[in-house]
Amino acid sequence: MRCNILKMIHEVQSGHPGGSLSSVEILASLYFSVLKHDPHNPKWPERDKFVLSKAHACPVLYVALSQSGYFPESELLTFRKINSRLQGHAHTKTPGVEMSGGSLGQGLSFGVGTSLAARLNNSDSTTFVLLGDGECDEGQIWEAAMSASHHKLDNLVAIVDRNGIQNDRFTHEAMEIEPFEDKWRSFGWDVSSIDGHSFSQIIPALNRTKSVKGSPSVIIAKTVKGKGVSFMENNPGFHGKAPNKEELKIALEEIFNR
Repeated sequence: MRCNILKMIHEVQSGHPGGSLSSVEILASLYFSVLKHDPHNPKWPERDKFVLSKAHACPVLYVALSQSGYFPESELLTFRKINSRLQGHAHTKTPGVEMSGGSLGQGLSFGVGTSLAARLNNSDSTTFVLLGDGECDEGQIWEAAMSASHHKLDNLVAIVDRNGIQNDRFTHEAMEIEPFEDKWRSFGWDVSSIDGHSFSQIIPALNRTKSVKGSPSVIIAKTVKGKGVSFMENNPGFHGKAPNKEELKIALEEIFNR
């Protein structure tokens, strides 16, 4: 997954590698272990929904979708090109994408809506929303958090990619959001904190949310932005910088040799 992310961003020399690489294990856990979904029937009414609120990290979603069978992996190299289904922010014209994204802070509200719809339809579908820690500066996130708790949406799970970097700076420099766990608890959410690169922690945490009743769940996944590539890790410079030819070569070698 990491190799494909880097190759597709390098191909067009545009995209966001840092936040895509930090989310790899989360997306892999969802699409290959936890989500109830059908690549051959993307609009299956009983499917679980995955909402990528941090939509600029769509390379990781496109890779997960392609490797799940929603579209050929060869299509990844059309990323951000004219007439491609794989645009620079997640878009519903792409098979398997639930919400067109771009403006940060909106995905959790969308998730509240799909969770309420599932309840009205007597469906056991669960909505999973991946948030960036930077977008948790947005007031709309906390309005949605309050709404989800009020409606006791136990079929809604938020996952925060807590990599500590937003755009070109560290999150604490832009806006201090700690004590982060306490904030979610005060809004009535069930809270857990995990290593966002450990399958042995991610998958049990996701599965545990199924037993939570009467409140929404949030999983705070502590990650490393640019994970897997030494010169990208914890480097704000690679939030939206595509690797050049030499950087790609070094990055792929590091990933293969880990």
